[in-house]
This record gives sequence, structure tokens and C-alpha cells, in this order.
Amino acid sequence: MDIRAVIMAGGAGTRFWPLSRKKKPKQFLPIVSEKTMIEETVHRLLAKVPSNNIYTIANFEQTQVIRNLLPDLPEVNLLVEPQGRNTAPSLMLATAWIYLQNPKAVLAALPADHLIKDAPFFLKKLEAGATAAAKGENLITFGIPPSYPETGYGYIRFSPEKPLQFQDEPFFLVQEFKEKPEYEQAKNFLEQGNYFWNSGMFLWRADIFVQKLEKHAPSMFIYWQKILDALRNKDEARIASIFDEIPSISIDCALMEKAEGVLMGKGTFGWSDVGAWSSLADIWPRDKERNALRGESIILDSQNCLLYNPHKLTALIGVKDIIVVDTEDALLITKKNMDQKVKDVVEEIRQKGKAEYL
Repeated sequence: MDIRAVIMAGGAGTRFWPLSRKKKPKQFLPIVSEKTMIEETVHRLLAKVPSNNIYTIANFEQTQVIRNLLPDLPEVNLLVEPQGRNTAPSLMLATAWIYLQNPKAVLAALPADHLIKDAPFFLKKLEAGATAAAKGENLITFGIPPSYPETGYGYIRFSPEKPLQFQDEPFFLVQEFKEKPEYEQAKNFLEQGNYFWNSGMFLWRADIFVQKLEKHAPSMFIYWQKILDALRNKDEARIASIFDEIPSISIDCALMEKAEGVLMGKGTFGWSDVGAWSSLADIWPRDKERNALRGESIILDSQNCLLYNPHKLTALIGVKDIIVVDTEDALLITKKNMDQKVKDVVEEIRQKGKAEYL
């Protein structure tokens, strides 16, 4: 198999403000280890995918950061999207680039900023998924077995009956993609047992992607033809104008929710999307009072807090269930169960014209 890994690195990471900023979002920060998240992602893949088959896609400024962080990747593999238009346009561009090299190549689209705790098992699952994509006319995704009724994730409803086997791994027919649910609906999903979290990871053979796009997303297929023609003619200006026109839409909404023949593998490899500050409470080491700490600190009568302040000594007294993040120019304090609203703070900053804090 010709497996090409495309790392989606164009996210803004707004829920990790104030550490994550426009010029250096979450994927370029050492949040879960000493390496940045995109370095972790590439390092994990290298055991199975050679560096010349690893691609990134991001905007121009982000690609300059990637070039410095990942000098071993071929420069030609650092794909530039003219502007952020969500995952469907970026993956159409990446797939078209690879399609022109080998229409039978299997593309694995992977976020740059996810945590995978069991890398060897993940690679085993990834290879099985690539086999499934290579052998049939299927689009492949991974669903994460839910451990609680999360309302911040999309869900995948699948049929548990008669899974297809690829390299001894079962793949289940996807029946429906569900948007982020309300809490009671999320509880119902868990009780039913055939709803998994949508991981945002996808695999497809390049030529099969084209077929599915033409059949199930004809309005986007028009743009695919334009992108392919522009790449053939090495017309960067044309690609930029196409991205001015193309709808801003996720690959889930544009194609995966509409397509027939989508298969789901079970993502039992220790996955986290590290989507907000509170998610680090289960990743960083914790003290006996379940406080997760980065930076010198004195903690008195405080429980279940998360603290990031590597620049100065921080003391917490008599508090619990809070997040404190201190950077050189901004301070965030929030209850742990409200950290999803950090993105609303970023929007408020934008509306007030305080660009220096973005």
C-alpha cells in the first residue's frame, strides 16, 4: 500500500487561550509533553509512514512554523491553503495533490493536536484502516468508545452486526453521524451502546474519494475539478481564487454524513482531542489532592485545580475545581466546568479590537 498521512494543522486552538494565540495555536505548543503536539503526531507516524509520505496542510504563516518544527519533512509536502475554509476544502486540496501523484494512494487525514496514548496499537489500527480503504469502495473513520455523556463531541451511530474484518480488526457500517447532542441525548447515546465519539480521523483511497464526492456532494465536486485543474497547471493564483469561492464546511458535513459505505473502526488506543484546558487534568501528573500543575507552586487546602504558570511562583489557598493560566500578557481564571467558554472570551477580544491579545 501507498499510505500518505495528511496532518491537518490549520486550527486556531481558541479554547487554549491565553497560551494559544493566532501566531502560535495549540498544535505548535508543548502542552502534553516536551514536544509540540504536531511534533508528537509526526513522531508517532514515523514508525509506519516514511517522512516523504507525511504531509501537512495549514495557512502560509502556520506553514513557516511547521517548517522550523519539522525540518525533516520535504518542503514540497508542506501544503498551503490560501485561507482557512474548514476541513472539507483543505482535505480536497490535499487529496488532489496526492491524487495527481497516485490515484490509488490511501490518504490518512489526521488532526495535528490529538493525544494518542498507545501509539503502537494506534498504528496497528491505522494500517488495518488503510487496508480497508485500499481494498474496497469505502471511506474509513475511527470512533472513540464514549466514557461519559460528552456534549462537545459529534457522535457516530454504527451497526454492531456483522463487521468486516481487515487485518483481524473489525470495521462496522456507519448508519449516521450525529451533531453535538444535549446532555440527556448524550446519556441516551451511551445507554444504547452503538454510538461512539467522532474522532475526526479519516482514511480513503484518493480515487474513491473522488467518486464519493461526485455522487454524494456534487456541489463540492465542482470545486474539486477546479482545484485539480489549477494544480495540474501549477496556478497558485487560481487556487487562491477558488478558496475565495468555496463553501467553508467540514468534511463531516460536506461528505461523510452523506456518503454510503462508510466504515468505523474502534479507536481503543487512548485518544483525547485535548480540546480544552480541563482535558489536561487527566494528562498532566496530579498531586494527592488531584491538582494538575505546571510551574512552581504552593497549594494549600485546594483540590482538583489545574494551574499553568511556569514564569513565577503561584499560591492557591482554599479553592477547588478552578483553572488558572498565566502568560506574560494575560491571565485566565475559570471554573473547570466552564472552560469551553474560553472561545467566547476570544470572540469578545476580537469584537473589542484588542488584536494584540489574539
